[in-house]
Amino acid sequence: MHSAFGSIIYNQSTFRINFSTQEIVIKKFIHQFASPKTYLFQVNKYYNYIFFISLITYLVSLTWGLLFTSEDFVQGNSYRIIYLHVPASFISQSLYVAMAIASMVYLVWRVKLAAYIVIAIAPIGAVTTFIALISGSIWGIPTWGTWWQWDARITSTLILFIMYLGLISLHNSFSNYEKADKLLSWLVIVGAVNIPIIKKSVDWWSTLHQSASITLTDKPSIDPSMLYPLLGSTIGFFGLIVCLVIISSKNQIFQREKNKSWVRDYV
Repeated sequence: MHSAFGSIIYNQSTFRINFSTQEIVIKKFIHQFASPKTYLFQVNKYYNYIFFISLITYLVSLTWGLLFTSEDFVQGNSYRIIYLHVPASFISQSLYVAMAIASMVYLVWRVKLAAYIVIAIAPIGAVTTFIALISGSIWGIPTWGTWWQWDARITSTLILFIMYLGLISLHNSFSNYEKADKLLSWLVIVGAVNIPIIKKSVDWWSTLHQSASITLTDKPSIDPSMLYPLLGSTIGFFGLIVCLVIISSKNQIFQREKNKSWVRDYV
């Protein structure tokens, strides 16, 4: 009995030690690979590969979609703008999700690189959302007979665009970077509630937008000849946006770490 009880205590102690050790290793891993210096050297290794592969993928997919797919039975050739509109719409929301994740990392683990990435993503997210709104308006003229309609999907996307601009303006209004980073991170996390609203707006309300043609649970309702160049253009566009985020984050690092000796040596 005593032996069994002692074994239980020993196992619990061993579990606590192992868990504590794993936690220390995880924290060390995060802080090691999330340091601005390490980040710069890592992204520089892969930047050119990401850029050229993404550029070629997007151009090939765009050419395929614009020139070699057949006309849509209902929309004619006007649907071809999906090879810009859909990637921009998807990535504008994905960028905000990335900002929310980085904000949580910063608030929980105090990883300053995460704060740099949050503000680095914001202007790119604003531009991408603007492209989604403009391309959607252009598509709406021949499809809906109007360039703008205050339906749920368009309105919630417009709110996302305004959120991006507001976060940028708020951060720039602070002279104390640490306070700005904390406030911005909290606001980004709170604002993330808009992402599922954008996603589900076509299901929750009556809108001009059609339901999603591509989902994780159902077979795509779009013809394969249109689907493959759409997937390719989305992947390529995503890679190009990643490259912009890398450039923007590097600028943030240079600005915020400019007094560090390693930055002066790097530059």
